[in-house]
Amino acid sequence: MFDDHLSLPLVLINLLGIAGIVVWHLQGSGRPTARLVVQILFFAGMTAVLALAGILPHRVDETQLTGIAAFLSTSARVLWWTHLAWSLIGFVRIYIVLDRRPREARLLQDLIVAVVYLGVALSLLGFVFKAPIGTLVATSGVVAIVFGLALQNTLGDVFSGIALTLGRPFVIGDWIVLSDGTEGRVIENNWRSTFLLTGAHNVVVLPNSALAKVGLTNLSRPDETHQITLLVRIAASHKPQLVEEAMRTALQGCAGIVKDPPPIVALKGIDAVAIEAELQFRVTSPANRTPARNEVIDLVHRQCEESGLSLAMPPQSYLYTLPAASEVKLRSSGSL
Repeated sequence: MFDDHLSLPLVLINLLGIAGIVVWHLQGSGRPTARLVVQILFFAGMTAVLALAGILPHRVDETQLTGIAAFLSTSARVLWWTHLAWSLIGFVRIYIVLDRRPREARLLQDLIVAVVYLGVALSLLGFVFKAPIGTLVATSGVVAIVFGLALQNTLGDVFSGIALTLGRPFVIGDWIVLSDGTEGRVIENNWRSTFLLTGAHNVVVLPNSALAKVGLTNLSRPDETHQITLLVRIAASHKPQLVEEAMRTALQGCAGIVKDPPPIVALKGIDAVAIEAELQFRVTSPANRTPARNEVIDLVHRQCEESGLSLAMPPQSYLYTLPAASEVKLRSSGSL
């Protein structure tokens, strides 16, 4: 039989550790707050027993224990370190849930969880089982170099994913446009790739390393509204004020655009042929650009008919003019 001053504390620690694991699993994954409370309570109880008994989890007992005593001492420390890891991970996960961004912070969460588990595993090997940590770290460093050289592209995607997560240029649900013209809504972001759902309802998979190197525009910040400009050319024979009023009336009657801030009609230029009016309006989301633009064009056409305004020819048409009828007759007679 082992020492009386260690018997009860070691038994209590083992019982608390096993009971904590059972209760933790009974809570289910759908109750993260309850799981965290259970982890903290059992971990606090185990720590209190260790402190009262004078047992240090990071040091092997000075007295030589054998048999059941050695087994209970080792299992008690293993359970304590395991509950420590679970408590730390529980705090990380509950913070992410309370911060209301569990999906976009998944990469950061996975990274912290991996660091915690690695630290606890090394602590168990060194403090409980007295393994040579220095030799293990040196060996693992050599292995890490070999794997790093073999998996350069994959590791580049991984670290780029971590950088994107920490920098947060976008989150899940944002609509982004890349410098090469690719645009879509971010629907998923994992260790290697980012997935965009385009307006054509296709999924574009972008490696994180490539995404980190290109410039992007986040259309969802500071809000989801998006500005559209539409150029309308009206014949120069009409008064500019009448053109402005007609365009403003057309915009005010459009239900698919944002009214606050109000749409703007800017007269951009005038020449002998046309008055150029630029219509500037906002829509609630980049996905609504096409329906809103179609509605505005339809209302502009109707308003031009009601106001008696004539649309001007496009600038390209000035480069080609139809020949007069007399020129056609002369050419035909000459050919004969």
